[in-house]
Order: sequence, then C-alpha cells, then structure tokens
Amino acid sequence: MSKSSSFNLSEVINKIFVYIIFILISLCVFYPLVYCVSAAFSPGNGIAALNIVPFGDGFTLKHFKYLFTQTQYGLWFKNTLIISLWTAALTVVISSLSAYVFSRFHFTFKKTLLMSLLILQIFPSFVGMIAIYVILLRIGGLDTLWGLVLVYVAGNIPYNTWMVKSYMDTVSKNLDEAARIDGASHFRIYSTIILPITKPIITFLGITSFTGPWMDFIFPKMVLRSPEKMTLALGLFNFVTDKKNEFTNFAAGSLIIAIPFVIFFLFTQKAMMLSMGTAAVKE
Repeated sequence: MSKSSSFNLSEVINKIFVYIIFILISLCVFYPLVYCVSAAFSPGNGIAALNIVPFGDGFTLKHFKYLFTQTQYGLWFKNTLIISLWTAALTVVISSLSAYVFSRFHFTFKKTLLMSLLILQIFPSFVGMIAIYVILLRIGGLDTLWGLVLVYVAGNIPYNTWMVKSYMDTVSKNLDEAARIDGASHFRIYSTIILPITKPIITFLGITSFTGPWMDFIFPKMVLRSPEKMTLALGLFNFVTDKKNEFTNFAAGSLIIAIPFVIFFLFTQKAMMLSMGTAAVKE
C-alpha cells in the first residue's frame, strides 16, 4: 500500500470519528428539546407514561386547551411579560446613562464608585435576600409586580454599567467634541450620537435584561404571594410538584413560552448584527 493511500485512509477515519462525535453531541443537545415538544402533544400526563420515542404516543392539543381554559396561564404570561419589559427598559436607560457619565466625565470618587459597582457584582444575589425582603416589606413592595421589577433592576445595574461603559470608551470622543461645538447639550449627545453608535451593546443589554426575569423562580417565589400575581415560572412549577405529576401540561406551557421568545430573539439578533456593520468609526 502506497503512502498516499494510507494517508487518505487515515484522513477518512479521522473524519468519520469527528462526524460520530458531532452526531452524538447533537443527539444529547436536541433530544431533550424534541422530547419536551413531543410531550406537549402526547395524550398522557405523567412523564413515566410517555414513550421514549418522540411522538410515539400519538398527537393531541388537549394540554394547550387545558392551559387556557382551566388555568390562569394567560394572566401568568401577562405578569411575566410586564415584569420582563419593564426590567429591560429601566435597565437599558439607567445603565446606559450611568455608563455615559462614567465614560465621558471626570469627577471626584469616580474610580471609587466604579470599584464599588464591581465589588457589588462579586457577591451573589442570594446573599442579600433577607435584606431585599425587609426593604420591600418596609416600602410596601411585597406581592407587587413593581417590587419585583425593582429587585431585578437593582441587581442588573452594577455589571451592565461596567459592560456598557467599556463599549462607550471605544467610541471616538471627537464625535462629542464636534457636536458640542455645534451647541449640542450632553443629553443630546447621549441620545442622538452615543446611543445609535452603541446600539449593538444596548440591544444585547436589552435581550439579557429581558431573559433574566422571564423564567426566574427564586425572586418571584420570595416576593409574590397572591395567585393573581404569579409569573410563568411559579405557575408552571405547580404542575410538577410532589403532589402533581402533570409533565405534559408543563411541557405545553414551556413550548408556548419559547415560541414568542425565540421570535423576539431572532429579530433583535438581526438588528444587532446590522447595527454592528453600520457603527461609526471608533478609536
């Protein structure tokens, strides 16, 4: 056997080995997703009764009908959407304004404040849960949607301010100086020059700030009490407790959550890529 033929054989074996590894990884990643989708349309209720082969038990829409006719799924979805949208909007506004101040202005204790934001981000949010509960109790924020939004926004500010500031530091300050010569105020520079240029990081910030509260369970469980204030995570969790084993209803609810969220992510991802390509010149 010639050297070229042996080399080609070893190359083919390597490719086959790589393909097998990728196929196994793909199965490990996609099988749980496909299984969850099939469970949403399966006739049974418990996970033990489901066929291991996706869509092997038939097809039904009764779980989706159950969600909208016998549960408060629509109210859970509304509450979660309100919390996520307000959290994303307030996080974008506060973090971008704070980042602009730290990036463009020089003032006393600037480095100290930046270091304080970094130190605050080091500690996990669970450390301050008792303090958060007491503060919300004192200001009347328990069992309210705005109280939960306040918790999320306060937790988002430190890291996101650092992230947006780092991006704004790369934007040329010549743009600011040119606009200031033309008589533009600091807020006008921020709103008409800095924000359009930093649209990629602002879009990314909006996405991450929206996804955080979307399926969070810990803080809604601590803050919310009334059934009419429940979020999707709290409502769906009731289907898979020790007393209930309604995995198919849980899968149907999870599938409905994922569809609009995936559409939202695809649209914002496209906007972010387009804004990256049209960004201004940076230093």
